[in-house]
Parts: sequence; C-alpha cells; structure tokens
Amino acid sequence: MTILNISALGITLGDPLFTGLTLTVSKGDRIGLVAANGRGKTTLLDCLAGLSEPTTGEIIRARGLRLGYVKQYVPEEARALTLYEWVLAALPDDQADYESWRVDVALDDLKVPYELQHKPLGDLSGGWQRTAMLAAAWIGEPQILLLDEPTNHLDLYRIGLLQTWLEALPRDVTILITSHDRAFLDSATNRTLFLRAERSRVFQLPYTAARMALDDADAADERRFANDLNKAQQLRKQAAKLKNIGINSGSDLLVVKTKQLNERAALMEAAAKPAYKDRSAGDIRLANSGSHAKALITLDDIAVETPDGRVLYRTGQKWVLPGDRIVLLGANGTGKTLFIRMIQQALAGFESAVKCAPSVVPAYSDQHLSQLDDDDTPMKAVAGQFDIGDQRARGVLAGAGVAIQMQDTRIGALSGGQKARLAMLVLRLRNPNFYLLDEPTNHLDIEGQEALEHELIAHGASCLLVSHDRSFLRQVGNRFWRISGKVLEEVDSPEPFLNDEMGVR
Repeated sequence: MTILNISALGITLGDPLFTGLTLTVSKGDRIGLVAANGRGKTTLLDCLAGLSEPTTGEIIRARGLRLGYVKQYVPEEARALTLYEWVLAALPDDQADYESWRVDVALDDLKVPYELQHKPLGDLSGGWQRTAMLAAAWIGEPQILLLDEPTNHLDLYRIGLLQTWLEALPRDVTILITSHDRAFLDSATNRTLFLRAERSRVFQLPYTAARMALDDADAADERRFANDLNKAQQLRKQAAKLKNIGINSGSDLLVVKTKQLNERAALMEAAAKPAYKDRSAGDIRLANSGSHAKALITLDDIAVETPDGRVLYRTGQKWVLPGDRIVLLGANGTGKTLFIRMIQQALAGFESAVKCAPSVVPAYSDQHLSQLDDDDTPMKAVAGQFDIGDQRARGVLAGAGVAIQMQDTRIGALSGGQKARLAMLVLRLRNPNFYLLDEPTNHLDIEGQEALEHELIAHGASCLLVSHDRSFLRQVGNRFWRISGKVLEEVDSPEPFLNDEMGVR
C-alpha cells in the first residue's frame, strides 16, 4: 500500500539541490537516503514532514498518515526539559495524564538508564539527546519514521541497540533514513535512494549492493553517451562527404540529404545525456613525506592513566612502524582518547614515556576538530599557516569542498562536513609521515569517507586512529590494538570486538 507519492519534486535554494525526483513509498519500506553533504537530504525530509514546501512537484500523503521525524539536533527550547518531560510532551494533552506509562515503555525499549531520564536534555550527550528524540517520535505510533543521521554521536553499543530496535519494529512501519554510516545502512534498509541534482536513482537493495548497481548504471550511461556521440559524428562525416559530392555535381537532392543528416546528428547530440558527474564536494588528498626510521613510535610498557593517576591499562611493548595503519579498539570509557592524547603530547614535544623518532612529522585531528579555531576563516587557517599564496590557498580550499563564498566567513559558520574537510586539508598541507586521528569520519559524508580511505591506503600513510565507523576501520586498518581489561593487546581482526560491542552472539 502506497503511503507517500513523490512526483517530479525539485528544491532550489540558490542553486538546484535536486530536480525531477519521483518516488513511491509503500508500507514496510526501509529506505536509505544517500547524498553528499549539502545536497538536500535534510531539506527533502523537511518537505516530507510538511515543514517546508518544494520548489516544484508535489507530495501526496495517504489520508491520516501519522509521521514521526527525528531531526539531527534537539530544539533549543527543549534543552531545559528533562529527557522524560520531553518524551511525555510528545503525547497529546488528553493522553499525557493517564498514558504516561507509554513513556516508560519507550525508554525501557531504548535502554535509557533511569538516572538519565530526569536530567535536562542540555546536560546530556548528543547520543542520549538523539535517543530522546527517537522515543518522542515513536510514542506517537507513527506509520512512517524519518530519521536524519540517527547514528551521529552514538558509540558502537548504542548503534547496535538502535539496529536491534529498528529490526523489532512492526514490519508495516516505513522508515526513511539519511546516514553516512554504510554498515548501518546495510543493516537497516532494503531500498536505497541516491539523491542527485538530476536523475536521482532508486534501487531495491541496501546500500553496498545498491552502490555497486549504481556504479554499473553510471558506467552504462557513460558507454551509451559515448556511443550516441559517435553515431552523431558518423552522420556528420557522411553529411560532409555528400555535401562535397553535391556541390561538385550540382545535385540539389544531395544538398537536401546533407541537411537532413546534419539535422539528425543535431537531434541525436541534443538527446544524448552525459553520465552523472557529481559536483564533487572536494577531494581529500593526504600526503606521506616518508621516514627512514625503523619505528616511528615506541611504547615500552607504558601506563595509560586517568588525570587523577588511576591506571586504566598498560600498553606492553609495541611499535608503530612505517606503513602501519593501526586501529585502536575499546569500549567507551576504556581510555582510547587518553592514549591518543598521550601520544599527541609526546609528538608535540612534551616530556613523555612515549618515544618518537626524530624524523616523525605528525598530523593530529581530534573528534571535535579542536585544531581549528572557530573564529578564524578558512583562508586564515590555510594561507596564514602555510606559504602557498592566496590564489593557491583559494584553489585548495575549493578542492576541499569549501566554496569561494565560504572562504572568508568564520570557520564556526561552516557545516560539520565542511569543517571536517577543512581539517583534513590542513593536515595534508603539513606533509606529515604520521597521522594521529580520533574519529576522523565524524561529519564526513560517504564520498569524503571513501576519499579518506583511499588516500590513507594509496599513499602508504602511517597512522594510529580511533573510529566507531565499522566500514572505515575495516577498510583502512592493517593492524588492530584492543584495550582488553588492564592490557593493550594486538589482535588479528576487529570482528570479535565489533560483535561484542554490537551485541552479536
């Protein structure tokens, strides 16, 4: 049964975000919505929810359709409410008094600890805020759930709970999800919409299989376009020959035939549609200046401690060698970030038990991108640090997805995706031989994640990284260190850890 019918939909905000989108959404569909940052995913969800109007086209909703919408951010006015109050407020006034038990059931299903339920939303982490919004959306018993980046700020355990919760929903509940988490999309969806400025595509497949089908379709379009242009070129060549013969022989018939051939060629060229070329959000190209050191980083059974001196675990004797791409695995609160900061301080020249080779040229990025100053501009962050000149600085910024009109605005005004790409650009310009990366894919769209994966692997970059992105760490890592109890151990594969964290048995 169709519950949403999208016909020839288009949105223009300055430039067209997308045009001609046609999609039928039925009961039980689990649709992944995929596009680069800034290409209209959230705007489309707003239109489906009735919060904004499309520029062209129409959306027809089933009569009486109940819709739940989980946005990326908690409204400012909700931050003073407790988590419980926010979810309770989602009930109609005439139900809030005698059906508050539904709040308890929803929070229990989502495994929200009691002690967090009565804290203000503004005091909670982004992950718990998102869980509160999910509970508030679900308590209205919607027939369709719109989820905008639901895994943002969630650790692997909470992502696992979310996947399990979605799988347990009634099969006739429709879900439309925007996400940059490829593994999550594979688990939670059965259809994929690739949103494009023109000719968006839909496949009856989860993300990974759909992406392969998309690549095949784009390749077929490329071949078809080249073939059409070749046929048109052959017609023009025939027309040129006939024209010469007609002129030399004085044949009016050949002159008419020449005109007809040229007209056919022009029609064929006009009808030929080039293969899709994305308005690239910017390439990430990480350099690797190399090092002759046998070991870039040496750990000689170092203790990783909390600020008050409590030992969390010991590293044992370990080395980071040139070409190593080491993924640090551990549950939240086990001390991953403390370990990363310990190495970062040693690389910065602070006295430390961590030994760094003199030839190490480091580049560090934390999950909050604190290496960027929100009050700087992108131009200052690049031209002010590196001697590359203003013209080249603007060129590399544009290549990193920071458009000309954004280059002289505050970094704080950039989107999360733009800031992440700017941070990667600044790292690249340092020409390092060792990358220390704490959640580098936060805010990066799938295109950016794949570019980062490719650059780290293709250039033989050495790195130590922390990531909750299962697809990313599987692709990039060639060594894995796991925090297990009081020790840091090397393991052959991340899969046992991922299965433990996701609750897979």
